[in-house]
Amino acid sequence: MSSDLPRTSRSLPIALLRARERVMGPIRAMLADVGITEQQWRVLRVLQEEGPQDPTRIAEQACLLLPSLTRILQKLESKHLIERQADPDDRRKQIVRISDQGEQVIRDNLQTSLALLDEIRDRMGAERYEALLDLLNDLDVRDGR
Repeated sequence: MSSDLPRTSRSLPIALLRARERVMGPIRAMLADVGITEQQWRVLRVLQEEGPQDPTRIAEQACLLLPSLTRILQKLESKHLIERQADPDDRRKQIVRISDQGEQVIRDNLQTSLALLDEIRDRMGAERYEALLDLLNDLDVRDGR
């Protein structure tokens, strides 16, 4: 059957999904041992890296929809991994920060996480790995970045 569509092996969306699953499979297993989801991990990493911020910014940085983030923040707060407080400049808004326990979760899993990524880098080669990250980041053009 002929088609104008590229073969699925040459389809960017499918290739990205396949690659994501290869990368995330081992990370999901690590996180299952910790009792958090990959979305919760992303939120913790964003807060750990960027510092306290409002939920809209967290959603952007963690690649989450705001309604999903609301549920994730509730779960993280119930696990004492984040803390929320009213924004001192606008009491209608809130600021979220990672708690000491959240920082500990990252510290406890950092070496495993890095080892998993090192395996991928070793399999691909450092130069190709960095080139892939650069190319993928080129696709993420927001706000003129």
